[in-house]
Amino acid sequence: MHTSNPVLDPEHVDPPANSAFPPIPSLTEPSTFNQPKTDHRTLRRDEFWRDVPAYEKATSAEFGDHKWQQRHTVTSVKQLRETLGSRVTEAFFEDLEAGIAHAPMALRISPYLLALIDWSAPMADPIRTQFLPLRSQQQADHPMLRFDSLNEREDSPVAGLTHRYPDKALFLPQPSCPVYCRFCTRSYAVGNDTDVIEKMKLPATAARWEEAFAYIASQPQLEDIVISGGDTYNLSAGHIETIGRRLLGMPNIRRIRFATKGLCVLPQKILTDNAWLDALTGVVELGRKLHKDVVVHTHFNHANEITGFTADALGRMTERGIHVRCQTVLQHGVNDSIDAMTLLVRRLSFINVHPYYVYVHDMVPGVEDLRTPLHVAQKLERHVRGATAGFNTPSFVLDAPGGGGKRDVHTADVYDRETGISVFTAPSVKAGRKFLFFDPISSLGSDWQRRWTQPAERRAMIDDALARADA
Repeated sequence: MHTSNPVLDPEHVDPPANSAFPPIPSLTEPSTFNQPKTDHRTLRRDEFWRDVPAYEKATSAEFGDHKWQQRHTVTSVKQLRETLGSRVTEAFFEDLEAGIAHAPMALRISPYLLALIDWSAPMADPIRTQFLPLRSQQQADHPMLRFDSLNEREDSPVAGLTHRYPDKALFLPQPSCPVYCRFCTRSYAVGNDTDVIEKMKLPATAARWEEAFAYIASQPQLEDIVISGGDTYNLSAGHIETIGRRLLGMPNIRRIRFATKGLCVLPQKILTDNAWLDALTGVVELGRKLHKDVVVHTHFNHANEITGFTADALGRMTERGIHVRCQTVLQHGVNDSIDAMTLLVRRLSFINVHPYYVYVHDMVPGVEDLRTPLHVAQKLERHVRGATAGFNTPSFVLDAPGGGGKRDVHTADVYDRETGISVFTAPSVKAGRKFLFFDPISSLGSDWQRRWTQPAERRAMIDDALARADA
């Protein structure tokens, strides 16, 4: 005899006796599972710059103009004193002056960024932390740090062109930026000389560019060119068009990426420099006609950097079909918390910027206070994954010191959290070699910190990690 199965009422299904599973919640009860916070959609559109004494009389049109921003860019502590007045103490300016003297990057910051800093509490502000070094917060360099930690010069067949991956090269046409990040991985070459380092010179000359173009054209395996620097924001409209058309005209090149921090530090350029945006748009459209990919790679590190100016700039780029990806740098005190990183990722997605990478901070001198241990990146990746759509979830990577290229933070062959040493391999980049990364010493236990001060102990820890990687 056939009997139909009863229709189950999901509100009244009891678990079997002695079940290890918890009771099924009532479907009529309110759930927060699909009710994420929406604060990532709230962008500043107030006249926030009026809190800075030097900008209090600036109109919206003035502050929103890229030429006004460039004219008022701050490049010295003296100029910053004149800009901020009594908003901060003299002790702060003295701390900053001492910090700059021990920093590899010169001071250069836009009015836009300065106005976004919370000057009532600047010591902990995430934007101040990235651009204005304070001597009171700087730490001694890890003994394994060095300039050009990624071996870009070693992998350069011609000056200003790094060819590490089989089908990709990095082209550095000029060495300046609209703003100087104190954590720059290319501090060996970007910006003015400082008390800490005399920079490698990469002049923006036609002869040097021709050498780079000739090499790219001679390598049939090359398909992907990243145009960086410095910053492509500091290329003229004519240079954008010249470089773009030249590369797209090579049969082997299929992809071009224009890299710029500018969308973060000076979004006004996209809004008011029509000639520059038109030139970029023309290259993107030419690429589309040739069935080639032209995109922009940018660099945001904290949700506070994204305002109404940013959204309007990205809106213009979206209207023109310009695709933008973001490469974030993981930094202590800036974005190394779950809430800060998740908010950044979701806010980027909201303004049509695809989070692409989150980099573990490179091992460059002068910014040890900003570095984080590898396990922080691993933890953040676990929490960010699932917070938004997969295509808006960044890969958390470590750019292996010594030129091993980008490695997923979970793929270390060895990671000893006590010594802070991790070992990576890169079979498709430099087979047979091992690449070492070192957590900041301040993140280690006191006994291990002491061992790092002793060269013999240091060598023994490194040798042990390499031996374990061979096991």
